[in-house]
Amino acid sequence: MSFDPVSATARYIDDLGPDLLAKAAAYTTGNHWILLWGLACSVIVAWILVRTRVLEKLRERLSRRGWFLRTLPVCMAYLLLAALLSLPWTLYTDWWRESRYGRTSQPLGDFLSQGAIGLVISTLIGGLFLSLVYLLMRKAGRLWWLWAGGLTTVFITTMLLLGPVFIEPLFNDYQPVPPGEVRDAVEELAAQAGIPAERIFMYDGSRQSNNFTANVAGIGSSARIAISDVALKDANLDEVRAVTAHEIGHYKLGHVWRYVILFTFLSMAFFFLAGKFYPVMARWFDAPREITDPAGLPVLLLIVSILSLAGQPLLNAVVRNGEIAADRYSLETAQLPDAMASALAKTAEYRNPRPNPVEEFLFYTHPSVERRIRRAMEWKAAHEDVTP
Repeated sequence: MSFDPVSATARYIDDLGPDLLAKAAAYTTGNHWILLWGLACSVIVAWILVRTRVLEKLRERLSRRGWFLRTLPVCMAYLLLAALLSLPWTLYTDWWRESRYGRTSQPLGDFLSQGAIGLVISTLIGGLFLSLVYLLMRKAGRLWWLWAGGLTTVFITTMLLLGPVFIEPLFNDYQPVPPGEVRDAVEELAAQAGIPAERIFMYDGSRQSNNFTANVAGIGSSARIAISDVALKDANLDEVRAVTAHEIGHYKLGHVWRYVILFTFLSMAFFFLAGKFYPVMARWFDAPREITDPAGLPVLLLIVSILSLAGQPLLNAVVRNGEIAADRYSLETAQLPDAMASALAKTAEYRNPRPNPVEEFLFYTHPSVERRIRRAMEWKAAHEDVTP
């Protein structure tokens, strides 16, 4: 009897059980609604900050300072106040709900302390970035949005270069994979791809999340492949090989640069449209009418948030394409379709494996688990010499 990819795929999904599948579907659907409710939260926060005139009052108090020393504190104040006003929503979405669904075991105190560190970093870096955007508005005239897109590229590239070295270690401990058969397997895959073994790390991802995950981060000398301790603990050796080969695929295929280019063009488009929509939104919110006034930052970033949500399907499509390519790389190099399938099945706990096509197109950053397992099983059927 010939091997049937459709039946094999169904078995991988059905073996998860109806209770887990129902829970995964509820969790995933809730995440989609969170995107919309999060936008509503952003509207409320923007309205509060504009109506209280807190940023305008701060700008006036700093009126005797130079332009940059007025603008930077206003931008930083916005980021800090917006985060504090959004804290109840953040606690619900990122901690309480994740705990309820078993996606995190992080204590609330640790969540808040790490959040405070992240807030300090985002306030400093984000404040500097936004201040430079306002500087471009003043200096570049009508083409400020074009220059702001270039500025976005510079900041993204800088963060990709410095993040793995200076920022990510503030939140997790990154160490070489400990000696043993797992490390030997990982180093063998790395050597085949021409990647130095010291570029592959394990990290204590279980501190924040119980999800089975790995990632590629950084560029140039800071580029690395990081595998969560959850994946290393829950996976067998072949699954580790398949997952590591997938991440090596992202690394070898240079997907990070694809995303940098995409973000560059999207940021240009968003800034351009934000400039067009700002006068209307400023009237609705009774915000400063001039877009160059940093006190209108809540309205400007609200427009960018709306545009970002509208552009999410395009971004998701590009990312999904990269995931398909990385899956293909793993299958062709590790040649472990069953291990790939069983590893993917573990991610179905937090990603509904059987979404409808519209849901997948609009919201999924990865192809559905069912589609990915189906591709692995089809590869297996086309390579009969591969041993399960």
